[in-house]
Amino acid sequence: MAKSAKSKSIDPNKAGLALGALLGLWHLLWATLIALGWAQPVIDFALWLHMIKPFITVEAFSLGRAAGLVVFTAATGYVFGWVFAVLWNRAHR
Repeated sequence: MAKSAKSKSIDPNKAGLALGALLGLWHLLWATLIALGWAQPVIDFALWLHMIKPFITVEAFSLGRAAGLVVFTAATGYVFGWVFAVLWNRAHR
């Protein structure tokens, strides 16, 4: 007999990997925009759409900082995904 949708649990490792990969790739895209020199126009446009006068200045690309950004956000995403899955599973026992 198949489990109902209500009784399915979330694998914490898979949830962590999924969210970690999503956040890591998103920030890799951001670092790529910086490296290409496109980040300032993108952030200015996003702020303009929100009716905010641009006040952020994107600095020059740094490979070390970009790698740190991607690793940090991927690791943070993993932790948040793992914690979410554990809490979800406990709440839906």
